[in-house]
Amino acid sequence: MYAIVKAGGHQEKVEVGDEIIVNRLAAKKGETVEFPVALFVDGANVTVASKDLAQITVKGEVIDDEAKGPKINIQKFKNKTGVARRKGHRQPLSVVKITSIA
Repeated sequence: MYAIVKAGGHQEKVEVGDEIIVNRLAAKKGETVEFPVALFVDGANVTVASKDLAQITVKGEVIDDEAKGPKINIQKFKNKTGVARRKGHRQPLSVVKITSIA
């Protein structure tokens, strides 16, 4: 049994016990979050109807709310003018453990 959930602007395939990394959520460490379901598969039964998906909930617990993604370096350069710019970015992330699909 698994579900496709919408989390942090992306869709993730989850099962009970999975840990997923999503864009930073407003929830703090230890809080429970609920994700909207886009698709639900239970054996041979596939649920995609929106009225049926509204009854299914996927809950998870925030394990880490201060995670960061890899460092990305941005460089901008203009030839022969002495113009150069460097900038870095690390995406703030949250780690969520899926506790139930019901």
